[in-house]
Amino acid sequence: MLGRAPRWSQWSSFVRAEKWHVTHMMTTRRLSSRGTAARVILGVGALFALIEILFIFLVLLGANAGNAFYRFIHSLAGALALFFPGLFDVSGAKLQVILDYGLAAVFWIVVTGLIARAVA
Repeated sequence: MLGRAPRWSQWSSFVRAEKWHVTHMMTTRRLSSRGTAARVILGVGALFALIEILFIFLVLLGANAGNAFYRFIHSLAGALALFFPGLFDVSGAKLQVILDYGLAAVFWIVVTGLIARAVA
């Protein structure tokens, strides 16, 4: 018994270490879940912007408008473009598509980035 610390001091240091460990884990978990939520929000925004950009490329490359894939992407891009189509009038049809859907893509990246930053 001479070289050992009393039992109560061993126990109290164990409890303190355990409390620190639990608190540390809970803080890490909370920060991690917020980071996960922010990454999901950024992923959704990137997906929306990718759909807009894909539609722009389909139009620029002259894809067949009767194709089912084209119609599917067009319907998604139209819904995600919100109020941007027709916001500005440009002389060329392809330039109009780039402006309308390109602005929508930038909008989704910026808005979801701001939301993700607020969440994180």
